Amino acid sequence: MKILAIDDQQLILLSVEKRLTQLGYEVKTACTTEAGIKLYDSFNPDLVLLDMNMPEMSGNELVQCTGTEVVKYIRIFMRRETPILVMSGNTNESVILENFNLGINDYMKKPVSLDEMAARIKRIIGVPKMNEGFKNESDDTRMLQKHCVGVVIPCYNEAERLLTSTFKDFAYKNLGYHLCFVNDGSTDSTLAVLEELRKGNEDTISIFNCEKNGGKAEAVRQGVLHLSKDPQLDYIGYLDADLSTDFKDFDELVQTLENSDFKIVSGSRISRMGADITKESARKIISMTINFIIQKILGMPFKDTQCGAKIMDREIVTLMFNKRFTTRWLFDVEIFMRMRKYYGKEKALGFICEQPLKRWIHADGSKLSMKDSITILGQLARIAVQYNS
Repeated sequence: MKILAIDDQQLILLSVEKRLTQLGYEVKTACTTEAGIKLYDSFNPDLVLLDMNMPEMSGNELVQCTGTEVVKYIRIFMRRETPILVMSGNTNESVILENFNLGINDYMKKPVSLDEMAARIKRIIGVPKMNEGFKNESDDTRMLQKHCVGVVIPCYNEAERLLTSTFKDFAYKNLGYHLCFVNDGSTDSTLAVLEELRKGNEDTISIFNCEKNGGKAEAVRQGVLHLSKDPQLDYIGYLDADLSTDFKDFDELVQTLENSDFKIVSGSRISRMGADITKESARKIISMTINFIIQKILGMPFKDTQCGAKIMDREIVTLMFNKRFTTRWLFDVEIFMRMRKYYGKEKALGFICEQPLKRWIHADGSKLSMKDSITILGQLARIAVQYNS
């Protein structure tokens, strides 16, 4: 039995192809509607698995093509009854109804598990004879995400603190995420640990190696610009290597961005009922003082600009990260200042969402000392002068 999978996101296609091949299907993939139609003619599949939204190049311009064109080609132009299963993050009811009216067999909304996808395919075309009665390892915890997300994780001398098993587990279960570790000129064995972490996860984990230490701001900037070269990534963000903010909270930031018109969703370590927010008492007092000063400089009421968990629409990445930051640690403040300068204060306020985290735990071994906290005051003065001039 032959399946043609059409999706513009390789992170999704690779996982789908691997799973269906394991189940005994012969699978071919295409990343564009045009390539998918050509492959349909030559491959003659028993089922077409299709995404709805597939941006493609028309000349020098990026245009939005839809999987509906493939459905029309099969049902109207070719007049064939090949089963069509749509698997898409597009939840627009009119689009779904249009495709059912054109004759698709089923419509799955992402995020969806690989096991559900496989079960729906089996229901439509059955199981390959070679695999009848064969029980494969369940992948019900592996989820195909609605959007593809790139996450930058800056690392400086993190060999002893990196929770490698946690990163591997997340990359395995959340298909559509790509983790980019930036080694910021570490002097310990961080690079070796990262290379070991990447083994067997080359499609979902990458390493950007900086030979010299440039500070967290430059490490994040380089990682973000590196990921921005990958057109399949809809959103790009960053997360601290110590996982003070866990992946569950980070995924909720992504969901907020997916379901809104925000351009940046920033985690916030605001203490509140039902949240586990733990800080050292001295650090808490200094943080409150610094946050108060930052609010005054920004002229915007953000409670916690410095939380190391943020996710952004790729549209603003090059705008906010094209130039080096003035400071080594306060680049989060500079991002908001750049947003304010580019869009204007009122528009910027509407584009930035500050979302309280459910959990944030201060990890031992922080690179930011109390002495550094005093230096921050001088850096804030530099930011105020540069961006308010």
